[in-house]
Amino acid sequence: MSSLETRKIEPLSGTTVTLGEAGDTVAVPTGAIVKTNTVKDSGGNTLFTSDGAGTLSSVNSAFEGSMIFISSQTAAGTQYIDFTTGIDDTYDEYVFYFVNLHPAAAGYDFQFQMRKVGDTGSSPTDFDVTMTTSTSRAYHTEANASALQYEASWDQAQTEYYQNLGPQILADNDASCSGELHIYNPSNTTVIKHFWARVNVMANNPANPTSTDAFSAGFFNTAEALDAISFRMNNSAAPIDDGTIYLYGVL
Repeated sequence: MSSLETRKIEPLSGTTVTLGEAGDTVAVPTGAIVKTNTVKDSGGNTLFTSDGAGTLSSVNSAFEGSMIFISSQTAAGTQYIDFTTGIDDTYDEYVFYFVNLHPAAAGYDFQFQMRKVGDTGSSPTDFDVTMTTSTSRAYHTEANASALQYEASWDQAQTEYYQNLGPQILADNDASCSGELHIYNPSNTTVIKHFWARVNVMANNPANPTSTDAFSAGFFNTAEALDAISFRMNNSAAPIDDGTIYLYGVL
């Protein structure tokens, strides 16, 4: 087989290079890599565009239901992890994944709050949206004790506090919490904003470590758009020592 070696192929005129004719198959060998930032179909419709760093935009509606990575942050003795960009009207649903978040001190709760568009203060000053929530947990200890219970003390009723997601995390080096938080239509200016979260925790009981499966759900009771979110442990003596939070948009 003969081969053509070149660094660049450019069109004789215009901006389009056509490889093959209708009915032909253009094969890309196994192991070869095709690099481009914008992919279009034969009709010139954009399927997706990348910024060169893996973040996609202009994603075609045919990919409905796809999850698009937006950003991530890794803690290192961090009191607050705030996402102040990337939450807008691009997506109807935003998902946060928590991976092995580890507190610097034992027995504290992992929490979150949001901020309204127009508020620009840092956490926790402007992260104070009114919410109503419902929370519960199931737990199972290493000594084989278990329970499923409603947690009234974690609920909010038209209050502006940070909401508990993962309770009473053990601070051992092998302990952490992981889970997910879903928020719907944060940029909508007509309806309230619903959310739900599920987080599993290695809970604070040094003599009898416990797997706690915590579920929380509720709504931000405002028709104003929300564009930023803040995560923390519920005590300044227990910053987030390690772990990563990932933000995705859902088409």
